[in-house]
Amino acid sequence: MEQKNANTDISSLEELCNELHRIFDSDSVNVDYVHHLMSSYKSNIDDWKIFAKFDRHRYTRNLVDAGNGKFNLMIVCWGEGQGSSIHDHADSHCFMKMLMGELTEVRYEWPSSSSGESTLQEIGSNKITVDQVSYINDSIGLHRVENQNHTEPAVSLHLYCPPYSNCYMFDQRTGHKSVCQVTFWSKYGERTPYITQMLTTPENN
Repeated sequence: MEQKNANTDISSLEELCNELHRIFDSDSVNVDYVHHLMSSYKSNIDDWKIFAKFDRHRYTRNLVDAGNGKFNLMIVCWGEGQGSSIHDHADSHCFMKMLMGELTEVRYEWPSSSSGESTLQEIGSNKITVDQVSYINDSIGLHRVENQNHTEPAVSLHLYCPPYSNCYMFDQRTGHKSVCQVTFWSKYGERTPYITQMLTTPENN
């Protein structure tokens, strides 16, 4: 994968999208360079406010760039106290950058392969603050993300490569998993048509 100088800064969300398209022309993914790109972009509300759509009942995924099928870049909006279920990432790379506020990420080991029930074991947690970037994939484990602030919302920028439409959601007490469908609250700043969900979605936690 051809790269720019590692010291090159990304000055806008549009520039970040353009550089992501360039590097994803290749079939390989340089995780360190993608992490660098996400880190070098400094949050600017004027860049992303058009994509930031909140729902008082659940956190929202708002598609910014579909990445020609190679990646999805999205703005995720977290109301006060909102959080995800414990979930995997369907063999995808997941980069999460804070744009506003603060999120808490808790990571878990995969459940035992035995058929019995077992509590998911926590393996670490961390606070993600503005302009910090967190990375996870399925070899690292599962995670849950939450805005623990009950007075302020939070906004994060997520990159998934390759994109996926379904993943697994896990019950912390039993380790049991269920399929959840990944949907977008909006695409390119416009509300998506409401569709009744037949599958469990990770917002329902």
